[in-house]
Amino acid sequence: MKIKELRESTVEELSTRRRELKQEALNLRIQQSASGGQLENPARLTHIRKEIARIETIITERTRAVAAKKAA
Repeated sequence: MKIKELRESTVEELSTRRRELKQEALNLRIQQSASGGQLENPARLTHIRKEIARIETIITERTRAVAAKKAA
């Protein structure tokens, strides 16, 4: 997903997407260990990790924005 699409999503949608990506990463790591370290697309793991980081950053930004509004 593009960062613009992620920013337009709700926190619930982002949490769901993060959960799906973490599950996919787990499945790829299991597949990698079972197949002797050979994956069809090894760059996919890197892509997944980066997208999870983007999602977590957006969730953190929104959480801090809400906390700042409450504090003000």
